[in-house]
Amino acid sequence: MTKTASIKRVNGKNKVSFLITVSAGKDINGKQIRKYMTWVPDKKMTENQLQKAVEKVAYDFERSIESGYQVDKITFAEYADYVLKVKAKSGAKFRTIERYRELLERINIAIGNIRISDIRPQHLNALYDNLSEDGVASFSSKAVAKKSISDLLKKNNLSKAKVSEFSGLAASTIGAMCQNKAVNLSTAKKLCECLGLDFSEWFDVESADKTTLSSKTILEHHRLIHTILAQAEKEMLVPYNAADKASPPKSSRKEVNYFQPEDISRIMDALETEPIKWRTITELLIVTGCRRGEIMGLKWDRVDFENSIIKIDSNLLYISKRGIYEDTTKTESSVRYVKVPEHTMKLLSEYRDWYDDLKRNNGDRWKETGYCFTKDDGTPMIPDSITAWLRKFSEKHGLPHINPHAFRHTMASILINSGKDIVSVSKRLGHSKTSTTTDIYAHIIKESDAQSSDIISDMIFNQRSDNKK
Repeated sequence: MTKTASIKRVNGKNKVSFLITVSAGKDINGKQIRKYMTWVPDKKMTENQLQKAVEKVAYDFERSIESGYQVDKITFAEYADYVLKVKAKSGAKFRTIERYRELLERINIAIGNIRISDIRPQHLNALYDNLSEDGVASFSSKAVAKKSISDLLKKNNLSKAKVSEFSGLAASTIGAMCQNKAVNLSTAKKLCECLGLDFSEWFDVESADKTTLSSKTILEHHRLIHTILAQAEKEMLVPYNAADKASPPKSSRKEVNYFQPEDISRIMDALETEPIKWRTITELLIVTGCRRGEIMGLKWDRVDFENSIIKIDSNLLYISKRGIYEDTTKTESSVRYVKVPEHTMKLLSEYRDWYDDLKRNNGDRWKETGYCFTKDDGTPMIPDSITAWLRKFSEKHGLPHINPHAFRHTMASILINSGKDIVSVSKRLGHSKTSTTTDIYAHIIKESDAQSSDIISDMIFNQRSDNKK
């Protein structure tokens, strides 16, 4: 049990502060445990007001100690790092932890040095206001190759793997430079240093882009802060979660973009002239509603040609710090069997023949991974390569801009408008909850319901009126 707090006044040149000490019993060695806090009045008070205020602060401090709240000197940044380690050990996805670390870069600038016990809603509201200002979302300058890195490697008989070994850069990063994609300035300079190239001769520098963070991104920051403070509350380091009392911006859900039937028809026609690998990938995206990582993670032993079914139980992801990796932490609902149209299965069978020829032609160079869609040496492909190919494909054929996820939305809208129940739609999409499906496709469901109402009205009232005539 704690004893009455002692209060010591400290008179500074410009302000007064109070050192409050609470005795909290003894440790196992019999040593006295003391808890300390410093309180500084935030406004001018009379001596009488000051005395009453500091006594209340001391009383609340005593009660917090008695209740088990440990007011430590640990800062928000230190505690946030601890929470992320706890999350990682408990099975949080690598990509999620990396995203948390990205968000913490901005958060820690604002509140990282504040003690976890001193965090207040006002601190968080000031942070959210700052994040909404212009120029906060500044990105570092990027470099883009203005000559063919790929031709240079071929000319010098160098593979991406060998250059990766020499430079310490990921082979996928070198591949991105070969495709004239923007990379970090330091990355491009490191490659030039390794190959003895003049940076200014081989690369152009893109100016840093300054934009405003969206309300959705600011909410991501808020949710992470809430998660960290929730852990602190659980461990009784704080009496309440300050994020619960803060005022983050509201985020309005954007309507999903999907293709009209005539657009899908044009896309399917244009695909007829494209390489069979990309034709197969795109058609699978259209008919299954799978995510691009799920298509890239599809393996041959998950394809049932006899029953026209594919099993979705793998998701390929890419992060520069880790490279391409398979996400194995799946929920029960995301592992699913998807029925595929006969036309698509026939195309997949033709592609399998092409794939087998590719495998034979590569001989010892081939690395067996079991994935259906690979690079020429059998290694897995970066999921983002789908997005890049579809962008070029749409430009080439004068089609609307194609985002791989739009195919997923298109399939969902077709099923909903055809009267398919939401549970079945949710299962095909691999959503863990039907509420996720209804939230995403609320406007499509509403439109479909309005059409159903018109059909019912036409069948019951209009036909009844015709019969009376």
